[in-house]
Formats: sequence, C-alpha cells, structure tokens
Amino acid sequence: MPFVYIIRSIKDNSFFIGKTFDLEQRILYHNTVELNEGTSKSGIPWEYFFTLELKSYFLAGKLEKHLKEMQSAEYYMDLVKYPEISQKLIEKYS
Repeated sequence: MPFVYIIRSIKDNSFFIGKTFDLEQRILYHNTVELNEGTSKSGIPWEYFFTLELKSYFLAGKLEKHLKEMQSAEYYMDLVKYPEISQKLIEKYS
C-alpha cells in the first residue's frame, strides 16, 4: 500500500513531504548521503513525523500536493494531534 509522509530534520527542524510504497527504504534514502541527490540532503538526519497509508498511489499524490501547498509546520503538527483531519482529507480527495 502507498503512503504519504512528512519527515522532519533533526538537524534544522525543517519538513519534507513525499509519497512511497516502502517507508523503510525511503527514510534510508533520505538519510544516506551517497544515495540522496535531492533537496532533502541538506537536512540529514531525518525522522518520520507523520505517515498515512492510503488505498492508491494516485490518492497519495493528491495528498502530497495538498500538504506541500500548505507549507505550514502548525498544520503538520495538527495532522498528528488531530487524526480526524487525515480522514477528512482522504474523503475530500478520494
């Protein structure tokens, strides 16, 4: 099953949002200097802050786009604090 995820940099507290089928491999990629050639490289080390399992990769893409557009640490914290927000997002984008 696909996931949408938010990782937080332990180094600078920044956030990165993405989607994947394999959470274990994805965090390994983000935290491995030799593998990571993207924008998340400067934030190493990363930890998972929020994950949400979804029924389709298409839906994961929609939610990833929504989360990136929000650009708000407060909003991301609310996702963790209030799980009902995630359910409403799934309903909205399904």
